[in-house]
Amino acid sequence: MKNDWSVVFSTNDIFKAEIIKNMLISNNIDAIIMNQQDSSYLFGTAKIYTKKDDAEQAKKIISG
Repeated sequence: MKNDWSVVFSTNDIFKAEIIKNMLISNNIDAIIMNQQDSSYLFGTAKIYTKKDDAEQAKKIISG
């Protein structure tokens, strides 16, 4: 991933990460999830990335 993306949210709940990603996309912010959870034991995190230019606005949307 290039350096123009930034982490805006991290969670252990992949379902929550999907909801937040879709919320950002519906607000015209490109977002992707990097799922770093172990598939067997379900530990680890899912991180949501947005472009650095959108990171501040994304954090405001996430915080409500």
